[in-house]
Amino acid sequence: MPANIIYDNHNRPITYLRLSVTDRCNLRCFYCMPAEGIKYLPQREVLSYEEMLRIARLLSGMGVNKIRITGGEPFVRKGLVNFLWKLSEIAGIDQINLTTNGVLTAQHVSELKAMGIHSVNLSLDTLDKQRFLEITRRDSFDKVMDCFYQLVDSGIHTKINTVVMDGKNTEDIVPLTELTRDYPVSVRFIEEMPFNGEGNHYPVLVWTHKKIIEVLMQQYPQIQKIPDEAHSTSYNYQIPGHQGTVGVIAAFSRTFCGTCNRIRMTAQGTLKTCLYDDGVLDIKKILRSGASDNVLREAFLSAFRSRAKDGYEAERNRDAGNKEVSESMSTIGG
Repeated sequence: MPANIIYDNHNRPITYLRLSVTDRCNLRCFYCMPAEGIKYLPQREVLSYEEMLRIARLLSGMGVNKIRITGGEPFVRKGLVNFLWKLSEIAGIDQINLTTNGVLTAQHVSELKAMGIHSVNLSLDTLDKQRFLEITRRDSFDKVMDCFYQLVDSGIHTKINTVVMDGKNTEDIVPLTELTRDYPVSVRFIEEMPFNGEGNHYPVLVWTHKKIIEVLMQQYPQIQKIPDEAHSTSYNYQIPGHQGTVGVIAAFSRTFCGTCNRIRMTAQGTLKTCLYDDGVLDIKKILRSGASDNVLREAFLSAFRSRAKDGYEAERNRDAGNKEVSESMSTIGG
C-alpha cells in the first residue's frame, strides 16, 4: 500500500478511485439504462481531462494508488487514449484499469498494452448473438468478441463482467464459465442492481450471489474456492484444469462493504463514497471556483470522515426527494 494512506471514519483505507470520463454509451443495456429518454450532460457540465488529471494527482498524494476508468463507455469520448497516457505518468498511481463494453476498444488494445494498463474489464452478458442484441439493444456482438480475443492475445489481464438477469441470460452462466477452460481470464457474475434509469425490474432479486454459486457448484462439483484479494468485491473460484477463474459479486446484497476501499467520481464531478449514495460532494463546483489544492484536499477529507458504513446506510441517507435508487449506471460510473 502507498505510504500516506487516508482512512475513512470506519477505518477503511481509501486507495482506489473509479473515475467516470463520460455518461454517454453506444449500447442500451437492459440493466443499465432505458432504451431511450436518457438526457446526456452538455459537454460543459462534464469534467475536462485537465480537471480529472488534477483530481488524480491530488488523490495520489493522499494514498490513492489505483484508478479504474469507467463510463458510460469510455471510448466514446474523444481523446481518451491521450488522457490515459498522461494519467499513466502520475507518480504514485500503480495501477490503471479500464472497464469497457468492447465495441470501440479493439483498435486501441496494442496502445493500452504499451502504456501499461493493468487490466481490462470487458462487459459481456451472453455468448449468444441474438441474446446480446436483446440485452444491449444493439447489434455489436462480433465487435465485442473481436475485442475479447485481442485482449487475450495481448496478454492484458482480462476480466469478463456478466450481470445475471432473471429470464434474460441465466442460460449463459455455464457457457461463459467455459471460457475459463481455454483462456486465462476471470469471468465474474454480478447480481443485478437497480441502476438502470427505471428502478428494480423485479419485486425480489431471484438470482442472488448464493444462487449463482449453487449453479456453479452443481455444474462443476470439483470447483474450488481460492483466496480473495484484499478489498475484493468478488468471491473467487477455480475449476481444476481450467486456465482462468470464476468470481461472483454480491453487488445488490452488498456483502463486501466492510472492506471497501473505493470512491467514485462521476463524469459531472460528483464524489460518491458509496455506489448507493446520491453524491456527497460537488467536486466540479470546488474546482471551478478557483479553489487551491489544500481546499480541495480538505473537502475530500471531510467527505471521507463521514462515509456511510455500508450500502444500506448510504441508501437510507439519500436526499429525501431522491430516496429510490433508480439512476442509470451510465450517469454514475460502473
